[in-house]
Amino acid sequence: MKRWDIFCTVVDNFGDIGVCWRLARQLAGEHGLALRLWVDDLESFRPLCPGIDPGKDSQCQRGVEIRRWARPFPAVDAADVADVVIEAFACELPETYLAAMAAKRPRPAWINLEYLSAERWVEESHGLPSPHPHLPLIKHFFFPGFTAATGGLLREADLAQRREAWLQDGDQAWGRLGLPPPRPDETSISLFCYENAALPELLRAWSAGDEPIRCLVPAGRALAQAAACLGRPSLSPGERVAHGRLTLHALPFVAQEDYDRLLWSCDLNFVRGEDSFVRAQWAARPLVWHIYPQEDDAHRRKLSAFLERYCADLAAAAVALRAFWQNWNRGGDAAAAWPDFWRQRAELSAHASRWAEALEKKPDLAGKLVNFIEQLV
Repeated sequence: MKRWDIFCTVVDNFGDIGVCWRLARQLAGEHGLALRLWVDDLESFRPLCPGIDPGKDSQCQRGVEIRRWARPFPAVDAADVADVVIEAFACELPETYLAAMAAKRPRPAWINLEYLSAERWVEESHGLPSPHPHLPLIKHFFFPGFTAATGGLLREADLAQRREAWLQDGDQAWGRLGLPPPRPDETSISLFCYENAALPELLRAWSAGDEPIRCLVPAGRALAQAAACLGRPSLSPGERVAHGRLTLHALPFVAQEDYDRLLWSCDLNFVRGEDSFVRAQWAARPLVWHIYPQEDDAHRRKLSAFLERYCADLAAAAVALRAFWQNWNRGGDAAAAWPDFWRQRAELSAHASRWAEALEKKPDLAGKLVNFIEQLV
């Protein structure tokens, strides 16, 4: 059995480790790989994997060996280097590990797993080799994406079946999430975003609107900002506050499987970054993406590229969707754009289902990655 190592640094927004943890579980569970996940911050990893003990240097969770990425990294024997090494999101492998990779025979396959983008240049860059400037090693770039010419998207083999089984439970599913079922006229919205200048006015618009809305906010930055917007110094998981036609529920930060179920259950999902963005698409529900801001406004190009693809088959609702997403990401007047956007909910829902079905027909990222490695070696 080939051994795989995934190296990941944890940034403050969980996106990198969220993707790596899903990928590691799928490679181990569906492809039977012996897999080590090297993580530099186990304490921050624990909210996504509650079984983690931050005090241990090595432990096993869900069929994956979790290893602490110590700094400085200790000396490594070539025999301990994996057959496949994944450098997630250009995190830069330890020098001692790189030296051991160069000494290993045969040399390992080395992959730089890149960030997701719908930009067209990704198709040209996917799979390209990059020789190391000093060592006899070649790294290959692997780009997730939305077309057959890219690395695809993370998707477990039974994801659609689990989603449909969950939805069959109806009101009981809400109980399993620790929430009462919504009233027949109530819209359920999950809110997972970065701090956003557009949020206060949007919450006020929901509060003053014609329809009741319950907003479900996991613990984190958005919850602190939302609480302040509604005149509360803070909200703890389990608390709720009613303000006009809006009821805000504070939720705990949950493991990935429970977050998936929340997305499946809601009428609309606000998501951020990369991991929750992809999972919202698999939920087959309308979504709003808060893209991670980058220098030189590179994120705006990524946002426009995705909107171009996502709206290609979206008729009348495309204008309203673009207006709301752009205002949301620029901290603009999302409240003013909200009525036109949500007036299109029926078309948005149908489109979200069609979009998920089309993506499900394409190979998934883990499977494409395994096939790519087999072709390299």
